[in-house]
Amino acid sequence: MITRRHFLRVAALGSAGLGAGCGFHPIYARNAPARAALGAVYVNLIPNRNGQLLRQALQGRLEGTDDAIAKRYTLAIAYSENVQVVNVQIDNSVTRLRTVGTATWTLAPVDNAYAKLAGGTARSVDGFNIADEQFFYEDLSEDAAEHRLADALADQIVIGLSLYFDKNPGKA
Repeated sequence: MITRRHFLRVAALGSAGLGAGCGFHPIYARNAPARAALGAVYVNLIPNRNGQLLRQALQGRLEGTDDAIAKRYTLAIAYSENVQVVNVQIDNSVTRLRTVGTATWTLAPVDNAYAKLAGGTARSVDGFNIADEQFFYEDLSEDAAEHRLADALADQIVIGLSLYFDKNPGKA
């Protein structure tokens, strides 16, 4: 008699086999070339507070736990934000702001910053509500939105870097 647990195991193994047959493979696996190469990326300084939040988010994702890897690549990022008013009340008070963050990134070797290896643009949108005369709440909401925006952009950039290193295993 086939139990539900046995059926699920067989289905999982079958779907893994189908995924491998079409060329699917995880880019974050322990022995993947992309994972090893991510630790060799140095993130250049990014101006302003929100740029530093993005840099910290990237460093946390790229460096991981192994700080002994020599830096062979530099990641340069041009970061900009656009704040938009979303909700305007009858008395012209604003109740919601939306922030659009755009990060254009370029990967280059450490010894030649002009030799572009990869690049792309990451874009994310976040927002927060403004409560009437709740200044502390507004500051906390804005700070949380800035962190979420930096995290979302960092995720997109790391995926772009991982795809580059996965397609170019000789560079890793």
